[in-house]
Amino acid sequence: MQEPPHPDDVLARTDGGRAAGPRGRARKMHEGEVDIDVALVRRLVAAQFPHLADLPIRAVRSTGTVNAIYRIGDRLCARLPRMAAWAESVEHEVAWLPALAPQLSLRVPEPVARGVPAHGYPFPWAIFRWIEGDPYGDALVADERDAAGELARFVADLRRIDPSGAPPGGRRPLRELDAPTRRAIEAARGAIDGEAVAAAWARALRAPAWDGPPVWIHTDLLRPNLLVHRGRLCAVIDFGGAGAGDPAADVIAAWSVFGRTGRTAFREALEVDEGTWRRARGYALHQALLIIPYYAETNPEFVALAKRTVAEVLADPVGA
Repeated sequence: MQEPPHPDDVLARTDGGRAAGPRGRARKMHEGEVDIDVALVRRLVAAQFPHLADLPIRAVRSTGTVNAIYRIGDRLCARLPRMAAWAESVEHEVAWLPALAPQLSLRVPEPVARGVPAHGYPFPWAIFRWIEGDPYGDALVADERDAAGELARFVADLRRIDPSGAPPGGRRPLRELDAPTRRAIEAARGAIDGEAVAAAWARALRAPAWDGPPVWIHTDLLRPNLLVHRGRLCAVIDFGGAGAGDPAADVIAAWSVFGRTGRTAFREALEVDEGTWRRARGYALHQALLIIPYYAETNPEFVALAKRTVAEVLADPVGA
């Protein structure tokens, strides 16, 4: 049996279910996923939150890989982990988001109720308030520099929060990720410029190791986890991997989210030092490379975003 992606190797935890299949069933992307569909969610909601039982339930389409998401009426949504490896992610968010939210400049998910395993579904799940917005896209943002500044402000806010008691977050050191990254380069050679990517990864391995104090990090600032409304960045979602660790983890947005203009604005606003910048560039490349072969058949939209990240890294001379 193929193991699910290790969270240190593919911290690509975009929220939601990819495409809704027949009867609102979440399409599977990993071996070992449980069956989730509208009928199951309706039973869970009716049994545990009967005051919501009359609201319509419908599947949400996205590039998400960790949770299946279902709208409950117009103002709520249920999020259900897809597999055992990520079963604690929703409870992690329910525990930490109420403390983090008041200290952040952008909206984050607001837990409303915690669900328990039942009706054959084996994991904890939760209900959150629905946030209006669409996943980040170039055509949706009125000004990329403004969006970069808003995200930099959010990251700085998060870093200022006292990390005492926070769970560990982020990835292993780049050198410990060398073997899986090189395997991914080989597996993805039909979709990327393997020689150029291998050279970029070799440069990334020369980045200085992190030796500073841990700070709060989101760990997965990818386009699907950033919501845009009326031309502005309005929310950051999916805090299932948030914790305390290397600040470079959140600088990956320079390549995973922005183009050259936004990348420059993001770095300037966040005042990123050279060592952190080089580590972040390596982490952005590593994450994207593992996504490309793993989700090639099951989540092509997510793969397209990963290819875009690789292209941004290769086109960026900074840190070369």
